[in-house]
Amino acid sequence: QVQLQESGGGLVQPGGSLRLSCAASGSIFSFDAMGWYRQAPGKQRELVATITSGGITTYADSVKGRFTISRDNDNAKNTVYLQMNSLKPEDTGVYYCNARKSILSFWGQGTQVTVSS
Repeated sequence: QVQLQESGGGLVQPGGSLRLSCAASGSIFSFDAMGWYRQAPGKQRELVATITSGGITTYADSVKGRFTISRDNDNAKNTVYLQMNSLKPEDTGVYYCNARKSILSFWGQGTQVTVSS
């Protein structure tokens, strides 16, 4: 059974940085794509960034130039990271890790990110 475990969330002041990590376990294959989504209170879950097994990245316009997604494919570790810089209060939300293999999609439990002074 595939499980995704996020870590690295927390409280940070505006302009600060955080690094999220997501490690997959229980998988014997490398995912086609991994990514991060977020959900703010009262809003729908939205895409933040994704990265394919070939390293192609996609970012939401709101995070371009501030966030960087990366991935560790060595030995099928299936670990994905999100470096978040210049954080803004509107970046606050629960950040979810996602992994896709063909038609299968897996989600982590989420990690809270709060940007506030």
